[in-house]
Amino acid sequence: MKVLKFGGTSCGTVESILQLISILEDNIQKGEEIATVYSAMGGVTNRLIEIGRMAAQGDVSYFEHLKSVEERHFSAARGLLDVKSQSSAIAQIRGLFNELEDLLRGVSLLRELSNRTMDFVMSFGERLSTTLITEVLKGRGIEAQFCDARHLVKTNDHFGMADVDFETTNRNIKSYFAQNSGIQCITGFIASTPEGITTTLGRGGSDFTGSIFGAALGAKVIEIWTDVDGMMTADPRKVPNAFTIPTITYAEAMELSHFGAKVIYPPSLQPAFAQNIPVKVLNTFNAAFSGTFVSAKADATDYSITGISSIDDIALINVQGSGMIGVAGISGRLFSALSKNKISVILISQASSEHSICCAIDPKQAEKAKIVIEEAFSFEIQYGHIDRILIEKNLSIIAIVGEGMRRNTGISGKLFSALGKNGVNVVATAQGSSEINISVVISKNDLSKALNAIHGTFFQFETRTLNVFLIGVGLIGGTLIEQLAAQSEYLRKEKLLKINLVGVANTRKMLLDPSGIDPLRWKDELAERGVTTSVPAYVERVRDFNLPNSVFADCTSDKDLVPFYERLLNGSISVVTPNKHANSGKYSDYLKLQNAALRKGVKFLYETNVGAGLPIINTLQGLMASGDKILKIEAVLSGTLSYIFNTYGADMNFADVVRQAKAKGYTEPDPRDDLSGVDIARKALILAREIGLPLEFKEVKIKNILPDNCLKAKSISDFFMELDQSDAYFADLLATAQKRGEVLRFVAVIENGQASIALKTVGKDHPLYTLSGADNIISFTTERYRDRPLVVKGPGAGAEVTASGVFADMMSISSYLA
Repeated sequence: MKVLKFGGTSCGTVESILQLISILEDNIQKGEEIATVYSAMGGVTNRLIEIGRMAAQGDVSYFEHLKSVEERHFSAARGLLDVKSQSSAIAQIRGLFNELEDLLRGVSLLRELSNRTMDFVMSFGERLSTTLITEVLKGRGIEAQFCDARHLVKTNDHFGMADVDFETTNRNIKSYFAQNSGIQCITGFIASTPEGITTTLGRGGSDFTGSIFGAALGAKVIEIWTDVDGMMTADPRKVPNAFTIPTITYAEAMELSHFGAKVIYPPSLQPAFAQNIPVKVLNTFNAAFSGTFVSAKADATDYSITGISSIDDIALINVQGSGMIGVAGISGRLFSALSKNKISVILISQASSEHSICCAIDPKQAEKAKIVIEEAFSFEIQYGHIDRILIEKNLSIIAIVGEGMRRNTGISGKLFSALGKNGVNVVATAQGSSEINISVVISKNDLSKALNAIHGTFFQFETRTLNVFLIGVGLIGGTLIEQLAAQSEYLRKEKLLKINLVGVANTRKMLLDPSGIDPLRWKDELAERGVTTSVPAYVERVRDFNLPNSVFADCTSDKDLVPFYERLLNGSISVVTPNKHANSGKYSDYLKLQNAALRKGVKFLYETNVGAGLPIINTLQGLMASGDKILKIEAVLSGTLSYIFNTYGADMNFADVVRQAKAKGYTEPDPRDDLSGVDIARKALILAREIGLPLEFKEVKIKNILPDNCLKAKSISDFFMELDQSDAYFADLLATAQKRGEVLRFVAVIENGQASIALKTVGKDHPLYTLSGADNIISFTTERYRDRPLVVKGPGAGAEVTASGVFADMMSISSYLA
């Protein structure tokens, strides 16, 4: 025997009922002995409650709403039955609605709607849907029989959530099934007292009906048919990467349901669990999918937890005071007071010092609970033994659940690390001695972010997501997006990583989409869907999104963006950038950003500030972190000046070499911006700060390589004229170097607490001698690399290498978050 229970969405439309019938026909063809339980059509129970209340308030429009519900059932009958078979079904449905109309007319006249009457009103939902489906099955030649559960399931008179008399109920069910054949179509949710007065079974009532019948009949399995593919690792509406849990234990299902997983309501399945009858959760609209199998034991998995659940809105009541320490009975008095006033406690957390107890409750009951507690402890509060009772609202609970938590260490550490790295503050926490549940209370605003962060941490065998907000879609930003698109498939397969481009912005427009922007169509999408923006507006929208694992990539050179970095970091959003202004401005601002990142547990990465994609800053930080002492840094940090002095020879005019560099795009529009050494000084300053020197930009000594007449030229053309006239100056510098067997290099040096920039000559034994083309080179002389300095050399400019450096910083953040 199998018991199949179909939920409201499965009974809600012509299409869904046809799918339901297909499932039944498949079972019949396989020779299965089945009994079926039906909920009301989707949404009908709530409509009936609303209609009942309208009638009780004297609102005559209840009748129009009732006719709408009636027409929905008639329409379904006409869509499911041929004309010849319709009359019987429609007559039965009309009879039920006539009965309901009479009932509501009485409610309207009396202006009274008791719980007893409300139960009777609600009972029509299941009676109508089950009547309709029974007639449809008969019309298809299937031996089906309507079974009104009120005749079999007996309860007390606690209307709204009646308690079942299992001894009488089980006897009734066994007797009924012994005397009746065919497929029994059973009304879910409803029952009756011994006197025959209609009652309902409360939340999960139809599941409860299925469980009651399955347990009484000794069913081999109970199938719960709903509109999702079983129980999920998290709510898929909040966590897009959630997936179906194949097998789960009764205990795990109980824990997940307590904290908000609403696919099934396991307390209602207790009769089945007590008989060790497994429960399958299946999807009416994807019948071939295996769904979730709930039983006493679950299959082993690679995951340390089974699922994540949450309650969106709770209030936390905190009772604390020095007078609580060592005093017996405080907890008992607290929870007794709440219980007597029918205030349900969702979570309890108590400090080991006994100084405080906090409990989570429904926020609708928060003020009532406060009054109840203040009355219960009025003496202690009056004499200062207990402080004023505090209520904190706008909170949520997240629970991670799994039998595997007993076998794996470090679960709490992973949980709190995932929350901490995403800037989610834990207000309270609780863990049962069974070790299958850890619950945390957090701000409601952080719920979605926290759920996704935790899911990505514990289900790493599935693809995790890095959410990227980009500003600056010029040469570097545009190239970065191309690289993201080209590498996406590799990252998904090999690294189980999805880089989700959530935002793109330029100086005029922004486009934000939490589901992701196609990196192959970003230009069109920005043009079509982008909205007018400003930097402050874009930054605020990034913060408001509050997504987990977020990275802000600034691919501009705009100094006006820098003041927003601290706000982003304080919002637990990592920042990556090739923009040098942040780290070469005031030293106090540099420290602010470093400290903000450290304090919030996020990353501020800027490898591309020096040497584009070359591993310079990472190498330097690695040396420092491992305890090496930096003695001297020597570097050529300008691709432009590297090209100029590598190209300049004895038979060449220096001005012509500069013209050639400008034509190739190596220089700024005004080459003096490069030849002045200011950009190199910024890079040198950043390196100096990385090794702990608290220097300001003005303290970097720059020895200018240009004669005064070149610097004072009024225009670029005038500058080149002056440079032509100064050729002898440069020719003399070159000749002196060549005479010594040396070469010219524009070198940044950091040594003895100082940073300087100057044109130097270096010999063949110097690390900078071998430089070629437009490459950068940097030499680290340290305690460990004293005799043979550590050298990093390669292209130090260009969109491809700079974008790849920003990309590498993103990958570093992804590894950190994982």
